[in-house]
Amino acid sequence: MDHVRSLASPSLDRPVLIAGFTGWNDAGDAASVAITTMIEAWGADALAEIDPETFTDFATVRPQVRLDAERNRSIVWPKVGLWSASLPGADVILMLGPEPALRWRLFAEQVVEVAEYFGAAMAISLGALLADVPHSRPVPLIGTASDDGLIERFELQRSQYEGPTGIVGVLQEALHRAGLPTASLWAAVPGYASQIPSPKASMALVERACTMIGTPAPLTRLAPEAAEYDARVAALIGDDDDMVEYLARLEQMSDGENEPSDDLSSAAPIDPDELMNEVEQFLRDQD
Repeated sequence: MDHVRSLASPSLDRPVLIAGFTGWNDAGDAASVAITTMIEAWGADALAEIDPETFTDFATVRPQVRLDAERNRSIVWPKVGLWSASLPGADVILMLGPEPALRWRLFAEQVVEVAEYFGAAMAISLGALLADVPHSRPVPLIGTASDDGLIERFELQRSQYEGPTGIVGVLQEALHRAGLPTASLWAAVPGYASQIPSPKASMALVERACTMIGTPAPLTRLAPEAAEYDARVAALIGDDDDMVEYLARLEQMSDGENEPSDDLSSAAPIDPDELMNEVEQFLRDQD
């Protein structure tokens, strides 16, 4: 762990690693808000930081200038942080930060070494993508895994995707090759509301991840924001007749073509194959 700066050494019992990154795989800030919510709600303790110098393009992810109470300036560098918490049902390690731009294989090696050091039992990555889904319906989720045990236990799918990938895909392969069962959860965010953060999608990711690790989901603080989200999106499209018609078509498709199912989540009444196609096309569109 040459590039990991340890901040604490807690005693963790086979923790679950839950990872999310800001950037292209974080539509509507859904994954990053989900991780942040879990960190704050669970009172997670700072565990470690991954040195950004080797992995970050600072021309793309800019450091920030901060002023303290005496107006002294300091630079806050973007970095990937790790936190830990002991919960009813499981211990967890939470990872959040900007998607690294450089040396992905070396970055993945650092995460694998952290997981091995603490004896992690499973890894779950969170992501979100823009799709043709209505904001007024439950958030569609898709869950994939490479491990037969996870696929059977949590009713996930084995991904058949081939094409460009991001750090989530690279990290999943590295963890899988190291012998750690891995799963990936993706939430679909309405493409017409891409500029508005989606706490509804964050809630769906938190709820599904917590179901998998066997601990109560901290949804209380997101619920009011989710209700406000519906109102904000409705106001955004309310004066646009074309958008209102488009939304009606999406709602009709969601209500008429997708039967509720306990596959993946009760909050995701959508054909998993349809959403997987959305995920694959989304990834192919990234350069």
